[in-house]
Amino acid sequence: MLDGQAHTARALWNLLHEYCTFRQGRLASVKECDTAIRQARRKIDWMGRLPAQAAQAVLRTYRQAWANFFNPAHPAGRPTFKSRSRTRPAVDVPQARDLQLTRVNRRWGAVSLPKVGRVRFRWTRDLPGVTRGGPAGRITGARLVKEADGWHIVFRTERQAPAPAAHPGERVGIGGRACHRAYHWAHHRALRRGAAAAGRSAARARSLRDPASRR
Repeated sequence: MLDGQAHTARALWNLLHEYCTFRQGRLASVKECDTAIRQARRKIDWMGRLPAQAAQAVLRTYRQAWANFFNPAHPAGRPTFKSRSRTRPAVDVPQARDLQLTRVNRRWGAVSLPKVGRVRFRWTRDLPGVTRGGPAGRITGARLVKEADGWHIVFRTERQAPAPAAHPGERVGIGGRACHRAYHWAHHRALRRGAAAAGRSAARARSLRDPASRR
């Protein structure tokens, strides 16, 4: 069941990519994509294997991929089609209330997965808001990922970050002269490295032109 949902999620990503990019110069809006997904779920039988919330998660992930691509400060590349052989199967459970997470014993827990049912998993870490004496916070969702040894569940959590403690010592400032010297030192070091690299390149070029120099 999970394998079928994962393949449907990958196919939905590819359909979204084709739908959003077949227009020249304009991407489809979120509303247009959402309407297309709803129509596809009504007309295509195998699209119904993927829960509606998981389909919406695919749409949000796809739109975020484009936002990262258009962000100059983000190193992400342009979104592309996902192949079956190179894509790791995964299914999102966006809402924590659907999980109905419970702890069976010290080693095992159980969750409810949409269209799958109750599933047990190996409890390996403390979860905020669930584990007794664990960190403060709450679970906001989960993601099911298939690895070589089977399916794994990854929980998304929200935790309260502690406020940074104030430094007890005196304030220390860096003068402009020190920054100026540090800049010149780094610049001089970079020039020396560049000159050394250029010398090595020239030596390799001479050895290639003159075979006798390599003896």
